[in-house]
Amino acid sequence: MKIGELAGRAGVTIKAVRYYESLGLITPRRLANGYRDYDEDDVRMVREIRALGSLGIPVERTRPFLECLASGQQHADDCPASLAGYRAAIDELTERIEALTSRRATLIRHLRQAAHRNSSCPAPDDGENTMSDFHRLSADLPVPEDDGAADHLPGLKAPHLELAGTTGETVRIDALGSGRTIVYIYPLTGRPDADLPDGWDSIPGARGCTTEACDFRDHHQELLAAGARRVFGLSSQDTAYQREVVERLRLPFPMLSDPRLNLAAALGLPTFDVDGTTLFKRLTLVIRDGVIEHVFYPIFPPDVHAQQVLAWLRDNPVA
Repeated sequence: MKIGELAGRAGVTIKAVRYYESLGLITPRRLANGYRDYDEDDVRMVREIRALGSLGIPVERTRPFLECLASGQQHADDCPASLAGYRAAIDELTERIEALTSRRATLIRHLRQAAHRNSSCPAPDDGENTMSDFHRLSADLPVPEDDGAADHLPGLKAPHLELAGTTGETVRIDALGSGRTIVYIYPLTGRPDADLPDGWDSIPGARGCTTEACDFRDHHQELLAAGARRVFGLSSQDTAYQREVVERLRLPFPMLSDPRLNLAAALGLPTFDVDGTTLFKRLTLVIRDGVIEHVFYPIFPPDVHAQQVLAWLRDNPVA
């Protein structure tokens, strides 16, 4: 057969076939008129070169495989030299992966350093109240309206529900102990190195989870002094994600993860959808002796919400 037919049957270009010939990987016989004549063995060889190329083995390193076929083996990798070719390709690929992984880690480190350097909620200095650093929410954020979605909650018993915490413990919502526990529920906490969902700022009540966390952080001791036994943040984000937020913001309280929104299902909590994902709407539960005593909903502005909870605790002391 002619070179064009060979190229078509093997799925390569005529130029590729000529390159294989220049390397001595295929050797067609010459007709009396000087034309090259290819046979089925050449088709098989070229197809093998193409298949090995799809595995990342360069044309120049296919010779052991082709020699294995030429020796009469059924498969090109039936020979020890072919297996050695595989190992060499794997070793080279491993080196490239390690180099790329190292480069990726370096890029991530630089991204996080740059992003955190300008974070709107840096970690506070010891003993310093840094609330003024966190009043950076846009002045034109839409204000959430009270749609009555939380009116049924006061007086309900806390459900029997276990949630993973960032400290490694599993917390039962119906077994928080005596006294008051504050559980502030939020949609999601953004990170400086990750984009928020499209249109996030235009959703009433969505923006402000980081500043809310910082407000609870800066007033944590005051909340405890005013009668709160424990404070938890709760969202549908996984524990690993939440743990990074706790460490970055130096939060003195744990976060609880509810990725399936089981608490919303158990209590009928309000939610909203964005980018195909269902998230909690922002609200805060005051749970006392296993019963929901008070609910804050809607919450605005979020960056002073801990102070709103603190004022309520002081106005409603436990007898």
